[in-house]
Amino acid sequence: MAKAKQEVTEEVLEQPVEVVETTEPTDKESKPVAKAGKRSAKALEEAEVKEAKEVRKASGVSEEKPKQASKPTRSRLERRSKGFRKSAEQLEAGKVYSLNEAVELAKKTSSVKFDATVELHINLNVDPRHADQNIRDSLVLPAGSGKTVRVAVLAEADDIAAAKAAGADIAGSDDLFKQLDKGTINFDVLVATPAQMPKLGKYARTLGPRGLMPNPKSGTVTTDVTKAITEAKAGRVEYRVDTTGIVHLGVGKVSFSAKQLTDNLQAVIASIKANKPTGVKGNYVKAIYLSTTMGPSIAVDLTAAQ
Repeated sequence: MAKAKQEVTEEVLEQPVEVVETTEPTDKESKPVAKAGKRSAKALEEAEVKEAKEVRKASGVSEEKPKQASKPTRSRLERRSKGFRKSAEQLEAGKVYSLNEAVELAKKTSSVKFDATVELHINLNVDPRHADQNIRDSLVLPAGSGKTVRVAVLAEADDIAAAKAAGADIAGSDDLFKQLDKGTINFDVLVATPAQMPKLGKYARTLGPRGLMPNPKSGTVTTDVTKAITEAKAGRVEYRVDTTGIVHLGVGKVSFSAKQLTDNLQAVIASIKANKPTGVKGNYVKAIYLSTTMGPSIAVDLTAAQ
């Protein structure tokens, strides 16, 4: 009997035992995954990344961003065009040139393909906030401005024929007002008689910012329309200091001869000197520079203004 029990026990022990592994599902596996929405796989992954980020932020661990290689800052001259840099090489840094030398250099350093304008920039020791120091005037350049000027005349019927004979491009009143109502401006200078000035009041916001509003100081409000047209065609220019006390004015073209440019420059400088306010103390002219369209700036000796 004991022997039989022992044989049965041995048979049971010899039989293979099947081991069944039981694993508890994780939170991620237990939750259903949707195709879209907050329970989608992408949304769950983004939530995990956000949670990990908040944990790192709470623990005080900062994320180190990869350092980007910083490029050295180029100088202002290096950022210019090749033509400008080539022209600037002809100038000596820090040198102040005489008026004649500056004119010759301005003609040489113009690298553009069109007939560039020669520009004069004069820094004055004035404060434009004061009425007596708000320098403003007009003059006729001896050699002209080199520009084709379109002149419009707003006058009475008696002066319209005289204006057309003097070379006005547009002359009249009703037709001109119709163009202004449409916002059409086909002129560079507007000449008006004193009797027509009250009618231009409603167009001040259109003409004023463009510098086209007639003004007695510039000679564009006059009873002698023939003279005003002749001077405008001959090269009458108007200058005025800006808010920083600098006068910017075109005095001719690169195609002008050196003598023509010098004559125009001397006429402008003489006009500015004649308008020196009585309240200005010390040096009236602080600096003079000459340049061309898209060309380098040339420092001019202040003796040109003395």
